[in-house]
Amino acid sequence: MELEELRAFINDASAFVRYFGIAIAKSAPHVYLSALPFAPTGSLVSAHYSSSFPRILRVARGRLSHWPSSEMVISNVGGQVHSIALSPDGQCIVSGSSDRTIRVWNATTGEKVAGPFTGHTSSVTYVVFSPDGQRIVSGSSDWTICVWNATTGEKVTGPFTGHTDWVRSVAFSPDGQRIVSGSNDGTSCVWNATTGETVAGPFTGHTSSVTSVAFSPDGRRIVSGSYDRTIRVWDSTTGETEAGPFAGHTSSVTSVAISPDGQRIVSGSSDRTIRVWSATTGEKVAGPLAGHTDSVRSVSFSPDGQRIVSGSNDRTIHVWNATTGEKVGSPLTGHTSSVTSVAFSPDGQRIVSGSDDRTIRVWNAATGEKVADSYTGHTDWVPSVAFSPDGQRIVSGSYDRTICVWNAAMGERVAGPLTGHTDWVSSVAFSPDGERIVSGSSDRTVRVWNAATGERVAGPFTGHTAWVRSVAFSPHGQRIVSGSFDGKICVWNATTGEKVVGPFTGHTDSVRSMAFSPDGQRIVSGSSDRTIRLWNSATGEKVAGPFTGHMDWITGVAFSPDGHRIVSGSSDRTIHVWDAMTGEKVAGPFTGHTDSLWSVAFSPDGQCIVSGSVDRTIRVWNATTGENVAGPFTGHTNSVRAVAFSPDGQRIVSSGYGSIRMLNVSTDKTETAGPVDFTDQSKISDEGWILGGNGELLTWIPPVHRENLHRPSNVWVVGEHETLLDLSTSVCGCSWSTCINT
Repeated sequence: MELEELRAFINDASAFVRYFGIAIAKSAPHVYLSALPFAPTGSLVSAHYSSSFPRILRVARGRLSHWPSSEMVISNVGGQVHSIALSPDGQCIVSGSSDRTIRVWNATTGEKVAGPFTGHTSSVTYVVFSPDGQRIVSGSSDWTICVWNATTGEKVTGPFTGHTDWVRSVAFSPDGQRIVSGSNDGTSCVWNATTGETVAGPFTGHTSSVTSVAFSPDGRRIVSGSYDRTIRVWDSTTGETEAGPFAGHTSSVTSVAISPDGQRIVSGSSDRTIRVWSATTGEKVAGPLAGHTDSVRSVSFSPDGQRIVSGSNDRTIHVWNATTGEKVGSPLTGHTSSVTSVAFSPDGQRIVSGSDDRTIRVWNAATGEKVADSYTGHTDWVPSVAFSPDGQRIVSGSYDRTICVWNAAMGERVAGPLTGHTDWVSSVAFSPDGERIVSGSSDRTVRVWNAATGERVAGPFTGHTAWVRSVAFSPHGQRIVSGSFDGKICVWNATTGEKVVGPFTGHTDSVRSMAFSPDGQRIVSGSSDRTIRLWNSATGEKVAGPFTGHMDWITGVAFSPDGHRIVSGSSDRTIHVWDAMTGEKVAGPFTGHTDSLWSVAFSPDGQCIVSGSVDRTIRVWNATTGENVAGPFTGHTNSVRAVAFSPDGQRIVSSGYGSIRMLNVSTDKTETAGPVDFTDQSKISDEGWILGGNGELLTWIPPVHRENLHRPSNVWVVGEHETLLDLSTSVCGCSWSTCINT
């Protein structure tokens, strides 16, 4: 092997270990059983060894061509991750979480090596290692600061008290002898890191919360950012203002950092931009760097000062050239909630991020490449899906502000994305003839589209003063009903957009779901006020209700096909069935879901009810007895936001974060079709393991493949990195050693 080939092989092996280290560390045989088959087609390690292991799973669809930017995902972190930091040697990651704890992780394998450290009585808002890596300092919304032994988790100093509100940020001085803190009380303080005594401050000058603080590399200065939209530089000993306030941001400054040479300051803001300043003069030397679509939560310099990394509420991470402000590579995507904290590794080769999605991710900072994929569908939550009346198409609406139409047989997109809404699309439905689509949005409008061409044919209908949460066509297609977070219901002419009835008033909170009766004479509504009401669709008069019994929000309502019953789903985790005329409860509560319900629907024959839940499962119930007759169907890795039966009752469509799944109800597969026991009910742990009936580790699924992994009863899955496994010849458990050619 030539030197260059050897170097390439070593680099690939290093990527192999980083990507699969979390699985291999847990169970060594999975270097063969899971790592080899999921390695990209371009992996030299996989190419060299795979032929020697014929009895391992095969990725039939969705195998990557090259290593993704996201190298590792650490889950089970205890709660929303508010802050992360790397140890000076890059070997460990510390995280502070909403569950009041601190944990330390191996930066290569993702294993927890210390913690949880307990002692704070509220969320841990910020954590950082000491310069020697021996200690960790934490700030908390309990108004205190603590110092911990990084190895044992013992509290070595603290709590430091003095702040009168949340501690938002902490940092060690370069010599490790002092700690600076910034607080919602509008001040910064400097503490002796050993004794906890205040040695300087409080520094006053900011007129609102101090959100971020940092020492200069020489320890002589402190930089702070504030909700007052400014940045200040202080003498770390005297507390005198040396520079600032630096003004320019048009909203709160959420994060600041000093370049390794101490000459520049980078700031991130709720105004969605990043700016770079001269640390001495306060002059803007780069920016505003624009690209994020929501508040910037965290910024940091690379060790050489040439790049800046930023994390945002838009769930993405961007890397920027610190001099020119140009983006370096593509945004890093994968987090499903706000990115709260970002940092470069000491060698600048990796980026670590923490998120409100309760995960920590490690990224390859060098590539910034988006993994090749032909997916062109939704990129955010899909809160609404519906079948066309003939069952041939499916319409979906998304928080990415678009609407798409899909072939129901194959999952191929046949129309869209339909654009025009200026905010989340929250509800969609076909007209009875299948020729039109109605959509409701948090932009407060209702629109009507040609289902074939995607052209807007009516709207926007305006009148609601808040998010339009639910829309539906009348059975004859001439009217549209809309329900809104303004608590009102309106009926519109579907062609002209004129309001023909309403607003219906009576609910005392948001209207979250509504439906026409099959004869079009009544409208049912469910609300955050915990009630269900029945209205005359022509006059807006209340004809029945409020139906009471749920203990939390009503999130979904629907009529039975004969119009005699109403089903409701709630955040109280239950389903009830009501007499549509009297409001009497005729069945329920149906229990089984372990978290809030988002969606319910009757089967076409009225005998079954399907439900989707925050617990990530879909269940089918006998509408009369409440017996769970099918499911729970698993596969979604986040909340199931919408469910619907096909017109023939044989299939169920469901949606979640950026994904849509088609499930064949008649083939509920509870038995395995191969050596690996993978069924519709198989659990995938938060760490990505397919678990056997006794909790044994069968196969590890890399993060990029989990959300859109086919289950046995899935007809198709629409989503980024759709993955289909062939388990027909794979081995596991005690027979794992037979996977190799002998």
